[in-house]
Amino acid sequence: MAAPHDDMFSFCVDPGKVASNVEVRFIDNIKGKGLFAKKSVKKGEAIFIERPLVSAQFLWNVLYKYKACEYCLRALETAEENARRLSGLPGLSLPHPELCRVRPEKHQACPQCQVLYCSSECRQAAAEQYHRGLCLGSSQDDPDHPINKLKDAWRSMHYPPETSSIMLMARMVAVIKQAQDKTRWQKLFSQFCSRTANEEEEIAHKLLGEKFKGQLALLQGFFTTALYDDHLSRWFTAEGFRSLFALVGTNGQGIGTSSLSQWVHACDALELPGQQREQLDSFIDQLYKDIEKETGDFLNCEGSGLFLLQSSCNHSCIPNAEASFPDNNFLLHLSALSDIKPGEEICISYLDCCQRDRSRHSRHKILRENYLFVCSCPKCVSQMDDLDLTSDEEEDGEAEGETEGDDIEDEMTDV
Repeated sequence: MAAPHDDMFSFCVDPGKVASNVEVRFIDNIKGKGLFAKKSVKKGEAIFIERPLVSAQFLWNVLYKYKACEYCLRALETAEENARRLSGLPGLSLPHPELCRVRPEKHQACPQCQVLYCSSECRQAAAEQYHRGLCLGSSQDDPDHPINKLKDAWRSMHYPPETSSIMLMARMVAVIKQAQDKTRWQKLFSQFCSRTANEEEEIAHKLLGEKFKGQLALLQGFFTTALYDDHLSRWFTAEGFRSLFALVGTNGQGIGTSSLSQWVHACDALELPGQQREQLDSFIDQLYKDIEKETGDFLNCEGSGLFLLQSSCNHSCIPNAEASFPDNNFLLHLSALSDIKPGEEICISYLDCCQRDRSRHSRHKILRENYLFVCSCPKCVSQMDDLDLTSDEEEDGEAEGETEGDDIEDEMTDV
C-alpha cells in the first residue's frame, strides 16, 4: 500500500525543487529505503525544509508550562518571559528586546477549549486537520474526560526526559477521522518504517520502561475509549495498537523550539564594538549558568513529529546531514554537514556528538538498545576491519610467543 511518489515530497517547502534535488530509493531488505542526492550539495546548504504529517508537544513539557503553539509548536513566551521563568529571576531584563521574534498580539485561543496558537493561520490549520476531533471544549480541565484520562495514564508511565507522546498517536487518529480522503492519509502513515512483532514488543517496552512494560494493554484501553473509530478498527486491537506504538517510537523525530535560543542567535549576529560585545556575551553566559542552576537541561518547548521525507534518511556514525528547527516552529531543516555528490546517500545520525565519539562497540550497543539495528556505516566497517586485522596480528604474535597488549579489549570497552 505504497503512497504515490509525489506524496513523499508533498510536505516539503517547494516540493518540485526538492524532488529535482533528491530521490528515495530502495536499498535492501535490511536498510529498506534511503535518501540520495541527485545533484551536488555544498556544505551548509539546505537540502529541504519539511513540515510534519502530525506533531504534538510532550505532555510533561505542557504540564511544566512550556507554552507552545498547539499546532506548530512555536514557543509562545517572549525571550524575556522565557529567560525569567527558566532562571527563576522574575525581575530579569534582556538587552536588545527588539530581537525577540515572538508576537503575542497575534496569538489566538480556540474559542471552545482555550488552547493557544501563535496565529489565526495555525488555529485554522489545526481545526481543519485534527482539532475538531480532539477539542475538549468546557471539559478541558475535567480529569474524568477520556482524553484527559489517556494523558494522565501516559504521564504516569512515561516520565521525563520524554521521547514520544501518546498524543502523536491520537492526532494520527483524529487526522484520518476528519480527512475527506481517508485512504490517502492511511497510505501516508503506512510509508513509515514497520517492524516485526518481536521488534514492536521491544520498542513498546523501551518506550514504557521496565517498570511499566506490562501496562500496554491498559494504555490501549484508555486509547480505545477516548478515540475509537470504525475506519481504523485495526489500530485499536492489541496487535494494531502495538504496531502504532512502534511506528511512533521508531519514526518520531524530536522537535525543540525556544524563543530565548532565537534571541541568543540574533544577538550573536549583531555587529557591536568590542566592549559591548564582551558585555553582551558575558550577560548571556551568566544567564545560561543561572538557568542551568534553576532548571537544568530542560530549556525548550519539546515534542515530536512524523516527517515523511526525513524518515527515509538512514543513520551513519559519520553523517553528512543534520536536522534542525531554526524557525522556532515544527519546520524541519535538513542541511548538509559536508559536500554531497550526486548519487551519494544522505545520512543523519541517531547519536549525539558525544555518543558518536565513543567506541564502535559502545555505539552499536546504543543503537541496538534504542533502534534495534546494527550500524554498517563506513566508520563502523572500517573499525571492524581494523579490529579483525588486530585479531589476526595477535594470533600470529601468540603463535610466535609474542604479546601485543590489550588493543582489542580497549576497542571493545565502553568509553
